[in-house]
Amino acid sequence: MLIRSVVAVLLATSCLPAFGQTGIQTPEQFDPVPKEDEPRLLDGLATLQKQVAILSQGDHDERLIDDVSIYAKGVEWCIRHNEFYKPRAGNGSTAYVKYCDAAIAEGLSRAKLLAAGKSPWFDQVGSTIRAYTSKVDGSVQPYAVSLPEGFADAERTHRWPLHVKLHGRGGTRNEVRFFAEHSGQKPVEGQNWIQLDVFGRTDNAYRWSGETDVFEAIADVRRGYRIDDRRVTLWGFSMGGAGAWHLGLHHPSKWSSVGPGAGFVDFYKYQKQTDKPRPPHQHSALHIYDSVDYTLNLYNVPFVTYGGEDDAQLVASTDMVELAKGLDVPVKLLIGPGVGHKFHPDSFKEFMAFHAEKSKAGRSGYPGATSIRFTTWTPKYNRCEWLKIAEQQKHLEQTTVEGGITKNGVVILRTKNAAALQIARDVAAEVVIDGARLPLASAADQLLPDVYYTLGDDGWKVLSYDESRAFDKNTELHKRQDLQGPIDDAFMSAFVVVTGTGDPWSEAQRDWSDFTLQRFQREFDKWLRGSVPVVKDRDLSEEDIAAKNLILFGDPGSNSVLARVLAKLPVKWTKEGMVVNGRKFDAETHGLSMIYPNPLNPQKYVVINSGHTMHELDFRASNSWLFPKLGDIAVQKFQKAGSGFDEETVWAEHFDTEWKLPLNRTASR
Repeated sequence: MLIRSVVAVLLATSCLPAFGQTGIQTPEQFDPVPKEDEPRLLDGLATLQKQVAILSQGDHDERLIDDVSIYAKGVEWCIRHNEFYKPRAGNGSTAYVKYCDAAIAEGLSRAKLLAAGKSPWFDQVGSTIRAYTSKVDGSVQPYAVSLPEGFADAERTHRWPLHVKLHGRGGTRNEVRFFAEHSGQKPVEGQNWIQLDVFGRTDNAYRWSGETDVFEAIADVRRGYRIDDRRVTLWGFSMGGAGAWHLGLHHPSKWSSVGPGAGFVDFYKYQKQTDKPRPPHQHSALHIYDSVDYTLNLYNVPFVTYGGEDDAQLVASTDMVELAKGLDVPVKLLIGPGVGHKFHPDSFKEFMAFHAEKSKAGRSGYPGATSIRFTTWTPKYNRCEWLKIAEQQKHLEQTTVEGGITKNGVVILRTKNAAALQIARDVAAEVVIDGARLPLASAADQLLPDVYYTLGDDGWKVLSYDESRAFDKNTELHKRQDLQGPIDDAFMSAFVVVTGTGDPWSEAQRDWSDFTLQRFQREFDKWLRGSVPVVKDRDLSEEDIAAKNLILFGDPGSNSVLARVLAKLPVKWTKEGMVVNGRKFDAETHGLSMIYPNPLNPQKYVVINSGHTMHELDFRASNSWLFPKLGDIAVQKFQKAGSGFDEETVWAEHFDTEWKLPLNRTASR
């Protein structure tokens, strides 16, 4: 493992892009491990890794092994990415050396305890570090959990409220710093809840696999502790505030209350880009994450937002309040008098009192709220209470469902841009959708928990049992939740990269593909804190095809899996070139990147020649830049430049709701 780490460090420090843009962290702000400390840290890391390996060979709980191995992972990543950050004043990187020393010591202590069958950190009062293995990439990821005083004495049947707290952007945050911040802290005064401090794969505003991390960490806490799912509070400040806006509005039925403090809510205004519109394929993709587009969902969950009176980011809160007024939806605004980018003590008390009140009341028991006003721009975020927007008429355009359950046991809904709905069977006897009265409780032979409704030329209709089962299979390849793109969505759930072992049709295409893969590996490792899983085409298993998104690199000559699926993709690719949307491109100078339902398993994605479409400068510059850059499909012109390539997007687009290219529309630079 140490040899692999040294290689990774070399990869991470070569081929880096140029720096110097305002606000971007430069390499001069951090150091490699100090020479005088390197032997001790490497020896300690090797010893800890050996102990983890020994534990893995025994019959110990894998989740508890994660609680040990996370310390080895944190130290390894700190070393491999030269993350011994310089302090803002003074010289040297001694703080991160101390963080690494402490991590090694704690990891070895836990290993010794676990070998003896003990895990006292599991129910330790105050904050402690826990971990889980992510389904995304098999990496171990940390979180912190804080247990209140009296936890051990509570009735075994007692269910605890949960506070999910999202941290701000640190710029110098990594695992070992996170360990130091959250190890051994006492519960806050009056704490009567369990608190989860999310790592979020470091600083990415809880987007992409950073978003997945939030829900994987919550799930791991639920496995270990008895949580009251009706009393889950979400809050954060700065980048954590942006995350609270995002997760609170995109998943409004999960929280008893949400509290964003000083977090951005859109791209253009926050980045002062209002007079610089993005290309069409990027502009439309901003609707995936821009919280301003989901303001209507404030109706479905209590929100309190905060900003300091002298904080430039107060405008995010005030803008959302104004938008909310226009939609007649509630949000409480707190302004800290005379303070900048921080909480005023009195405001913070009021902020937490709001959450305490809403947590005490809890969300309504099943089926939840009887009245909803819900909007989304993508099937990715499609659920509110007992309703799912299963399909849209037009993708990446606003889709809205408003209405509720009457006292007479009828669901009455008004829709905009919805093409298919799923409604929980047991919430009412009938449903009226845009004036069409249809059965609910008795529909589809009463055999499925959800009843499906689709919009056709003759209006809304209810699906039979057989039609519902066919709808679930999605044989016609419509965009559905977790099968809607863009390219970056493939990396929010389990994926595996597949490389080729054959002879490439084009050496230039091979070189660009290799460059693209290596960049993805380097950037994912650094910015999303996991090693990209890779298999060769000849070693791809049926289990991988069934369970994972396949990320294919190469061309049909070099990659046999790409050759297998090519005939069912909406492109043509021969030795002479590629035909995309009716245009021919020379494979010697152009690369194709795309996402599509996998012909070998249409419930999962296949991606060609792309990792994440945002890159290192985006990660360094601002979390608001972490939006899709290539849509669902793109052609890039490439040219050798030093040890890498220069790229220019010459054409890019999103597929429509049927995974077809829209007619009469071409998105380009």
